[in-house]
Amino acid sequence: MRDDVMVNAADIARIADVGRAAVSNWRKRFDDFPRPVGGTASSPSFSLAEIEQWLRKHNRHVEVAPLERVWQRLRAVGDDLRLGDVVVYTGAFLLYLQRDPAAWRELARLTDDEMLSRLPGSVAAVVPEPPGELPHELGVDPSLIRAIAEVGAEEGPAATFDAICARYIDVHARRLLATPEPVGALMARLAATAGKTVLDPSCGIGTLLLASGAARALGQDVNGTAARLTAVRLLLHGVEAAVRDGDSLRADAFPDELVDAVVCNPPFNDRGWGYEELTSDPRWEYGLPPRGESELAWVQHCLSHVRPGGLVVIMMPGVAASRRSGRRVRGNLLRAGALRAIVTLSAGAAPASSGAPDLWVLRRPEAGDPPASDVLMVNAGDDFAVVEGAWQAYTSRTETGPPELPEASRVVRIIDLLDEEVALTPAHRVSRQTRAEPFTGVRERAREAISRLEVPKLTPLPVRRELPLTSIGELSRAGVVSIGQGPLKLAEETGDLPVLTVKDLVRGRAPSGRTCDEPGLVFTREGDVVAPLIPGENTAARVVAGPPVVLGPRLLLFRVDPDRLDPYYLAGCLRVTGETSVRLGSSVRMDPRRARLPRLPIEEQREYGEAFRRLLAYEDAVRELRTVSDDLLRIGFEGLLDGTLHPE
Repeated sequence: MRDDVMVNAADIARIADVGRAAVSNWRKRFDDFPRPVGGTASSPSFSLAEIEQWLRKHNRHVEVAPLERVWQRLRAVGDDLRLGDVVVYTGAFLLYLQRDPAAWRELARLTDDEMLSRLPGSVAAVVPEPPGELPHELGVDPSLIRAIAEVGAEEGPAATFDAICARYIDVHARRLLATPEPVGALMARLAATAGKTVLDPSCGIGTLLLASGAARALGQDVNGTAARLTAVRLLLHGVEAAVRDGDSLRADAFPDELVDAVVCNPPFNDRGWGYEELTSDPRWEYGLPPRGESELAWVQHCLSHVRPGGLVVIMMPGVAASRRSGRRVRGNLLRAGALRAIVTLSAGAAPASSGAPDLWVLRRPEAGDPPASDVLMVNAGDDFAVVEGAWQAYTSRTETGPPELPEASRVVRIIDLLDEEVALTPAHRVSRQTRAEPFTGVRERAREAISRLEVPKLTPLPVRRELPLTSIGELSRAGVVSIGQGPLKLAEETGDLPVLTVKDLVRGRAPSGRTCDEPGLVFTREGDVVAPLIPGENTAARVVAGPPVVLGPRLLLFRVDPDRLDPYYLAGCLRVTGETSVRLGSSVRMDPRRARLPRLPIEEQREYGEAFRRLLAYEDAVRELRTVSDDLLRIGFEGLLDGTLHPE
């Protein structure tokens, strides 16, 4: 294994499972921290071998996984501008391993020079299209190829390449602008793409096509490296794929292809989309897109590629729903019945936009379709379940009456939209609450929260009482308390076992995480005290009640002998002393052995523990009342203005 692999501060933080600020702090505090061996003054690079040695020396060593080591070696092959080509060839090689493992075993027995000379032809024999430059042209050496093969055999070719792609996206996040996976999955479900022929004419690195579950995937992207990367990803996942590079608007690679569905997240605000040369293009069935409305060109391009009755789900900037220059095209889309729904998501759902983007759901009209009379609008934010529920209710409605829509959604008559502006912004037509019934429920919740708001009573002392102190470390050595810690990470986010997370602890709610049974899990017992490893402003240690659950990451567990230490007393003491326990690196972390508490008899501990319990219960009640009051005010104001509530 080569020892000249270089890593940056972000890589070191990931390997050591700390924040980047901690790495910067190490560089300042420790004179023996390795010196940079490359990079720049603002972004230095370090020798991975030296970093591993330093971590071991300072008892911070985390074993570098083979996949991580392979990734760092791939990054070291060349500069970041050529990294995409290196990743593409890695994917092509993994596809070769997946399709013809026996051939690789034969090649692997050869010398490095013989293997390297025969490998390009072997890969080309099973990979449908050339992956670009050859390994020796990219600087990939035989030892790295063998290392990739070892990891691919251990993790599986597809899983290995998924992990490498994820790291590649991290490096080039600002340039690649990949659609967030949950948003891509939502788009695929709305377009009902599973098992169908699906097109993405601005596919990037293939996020939407992978999420689609398509039986046959067509893609095009102006970036040739991204297009080849998409092709390899799809093929590794067993999808029949045809991916081309080129500008879809100017040089459509699939001019005569009609597909079952189209999903697309096109570039926003592209002034150079081809307005001058495409003025008379037959795709502009709903009107010539204005020069500054490239998104409306993409909408019509997508509609031109879907069969009659097929669906298009496309990401749009929020302003595209109301810009004055695009009102003619929007109006024609409504009149033709092509635009069926507009969904507003939360800010950040589209990496190309800092605002809240929209999803437009379109359907290419079929001959004989009755004229559409309305359109669905959803003001969803982060609540994707609302989007799917509203779309299902809207599309499955009968002629007996209007659909039963979830909150934050509304059916709007097209005739009401065809005014001078043709403004289609969901937030202007539908609030996050649209019916009066939720107001009644929230009002009752507010009354219940107020009834539980019991202000604790404490007696002031005329003179401050000086109490002898002990520490949890001393209590631990005496066998009064034992300390456990949740794992750094949980391998699975789904499963049958409930997991108590940091957010659950802070908000005083039931466990929301899930995991599968595996070695090393820590389970709670009733009466245990749980506190966060990294305390925050509103952190509270809590006493566990109910059946056992898995202790989540970044949580500490204190198991007490109840005859010698009251758990509520300990929880209250941790609330006061735990947050200032110790500073490790660049962040405050609880060192449980250093947390101090007064040394009191068990009877007096229980008195204090009951007082702490009432204080924590009061805090929870105040927090719940604050939340429900905010909801009550918002729903009340919005309901009075949108006509769903009336003054009594």
